Amino acid sequence: MHSTCTDSGLSVAESVNGVISPSVVVRLKGLMRPVKERSTPTPDSAESNTATTSPDVAATESGSEPAAIEFRRPRIADGRRLWQIARDSQVLDVNSGYAYVLWCRDFADTSVVATDDTDRPVGFVTGYRRPDSPNTLFVWQVAVDADQRGRGVAGHMLDALLDRLEPLGVTRLETTVSPDNEASIAMFTALARRRGTHITRTELFAPDDFPDSHLAEDLYTIGE
Repeated sequence: MHSTCTDSGLSVAESVNGVISPSVVVRLKGLMRPVKERSTPTPDSAESNTATTSPDVAATESGSEPAAIEFRRPRIADGRRLWQIARDSQVLDVNSGYAYVLWCRDFADTSVVATDDTDRPVGFVTGYRRPDSPNTLFVWQVAVDADQRGRGVAGHMLDALLDRLEPLGVTRLETTVSPDNEASIAMFTALARRRGTHITRTELFAPDDFPDSHLAEDLYTIGE
């Protein structure tokens, strides 16, 4: 699954009800509390940012932030870790190591990593702005290390990434989820709820569209 979530503490019954809503134009701007997104000067990116983060799971909906977790752009050196996290999830489609290294170079501005107090990545969100719809962020993969799950890390990463891209004109998020992936559906439903907008679902890719054995992938759209 391209956007499989490996960090969900949400009650599926609580989160999935009403997931299919009419499309409503709602800006993502200014709906989260501001916090700092770390950006350490590196050859890949020396630009600092401020971003807003917000919890995505029931354990952190009280407003507490995961301890000792920070968020920044990925660097080329992080590609190895992203591949390991994807592999260890045992859920995500694992791409080549080259793909993750290349992603960290060419799509760092539309991706984010969560790091521990040693700056080691423990989670990531990879995404890109659609060429024919530059106000749309397509989220490709979301993954969190097993020992960090249930702390809202995935939701914090998504919020930090959206808030970083908002000043650049991004007002919509798209992702694909297979119908049986209740954890991912719950996570993106919670993201839409926190940001005060709706989430819609449409059919996108059928199993026959893939060259290998693969479930259907539905398109979920959040925002304007």
